[in-house]
Amino acid sequence: MTANRVAELPKIQDDSLAIDWQDDPCPLCGEFNARPRLEAADASPNTDEPSLKFLVVRCQHCHLNYTNPRPAPDDMGRFYPSDYKPHRRPRKLRQARIGSRWFGRKCPERKGMLPWVGPGRLLDFGCGSGSFLKRMADQGWNVVGLDAAVGAVRQVQEELGLTALMGSLPHPDLQPSSFELVTMWHSIEHVHDPVGILREAYRLLVPGGKIVIACPNIESWAFERFGANWFGLDVPRHLTHFTPTTLGLALQTAGFRIETRRTIRHSDWLRSSAKRAASNDSTDTLAKMLSWKPMAKLAAWWIHLWGGSDCLLFVAQRPS
Repeated sequence: MTANRVAELPKIQDDSLAIDWQDDPCPLCGEFNARPRLEAADASPNTDEPSLKFLVVRCQHCHLNYTNPRPAPDDMGRFYPSDYKPHRRPRKLRQARIGSRWFGRKCPERKGMLPWVGPGRLLDFGCGSGSFLKRMADQGWNVVGLDAAVGAVRQVQEELGLTALMGSLPHPDLQPSSFELVTMWHSIEHVHDPVGILREAYRLLVPGGKIVIACPNIESWAFERFGANWFGLDVPRHLTHFTPTTLGLALQTAGFRIETRRTIRHSDWLRSSAKRAASNDSTDTLAKMLSWKPMAKLAAWWIHLWGGSDCLLFVAQRPS
């Protein structure tokens, strides 16, 4: 990998919006041996500038896909729109359904789906608006949220009355062996050092404690079909693009023992991907068909049966 690829990115004319671009090694194996896979535009630009394009590369050593070059950590906030969906204030009457909107009807957040019997201590990494925290607190869990968005943290603290911390891992207010469960609902793909985050989660868990991770699956049928139009790509906010194999490797590298790995269907993601593809290519008949909600639901079921769904769900344990 060479830094000259940064020059391929569109220039931002306003000097006050200058971005510190990083050309990084593979976040999983550390090798500088990646090849371009595709280029995609930011589908949710946060400025009035034309949408930038970002390169997704694949490591030739461990096969991890990641966005590179990427904005430096201090510049990532510029790419999160003010109305970014996970940070929005949930409507009280719809709060119990927020998880279903993100994870489909087979929502892993539902009571009885978590891999821990009875209430315990829970850390939700990337807690967003706090709807999941509230649900678990209502079930008797001792919950702590952690998020890099100031507004989201204040929302959890002031409107839900729950404990939430600003920042990432490691965090000075979190001590080793403090939790029975760590959850990462669509957050691990947003960090620059996913393995480092997983190692810190391992440290925070008690022996026998578990971690639950949900994230987009770049090995999905929808990505293979729609490419840069795939809803789960979301560059540059998504920095790492996992497959079942690479997420498993990341967890094992951090010391975890994997217990469960599965995919979750997302008919709404499939439909969104199809709509983007159809808007960019009016001759794409399949994309137009899948833009229709009933067809997207039917297709999502069929794709799920063949293991090609958009979302990964992993459960892993810190060995006793």
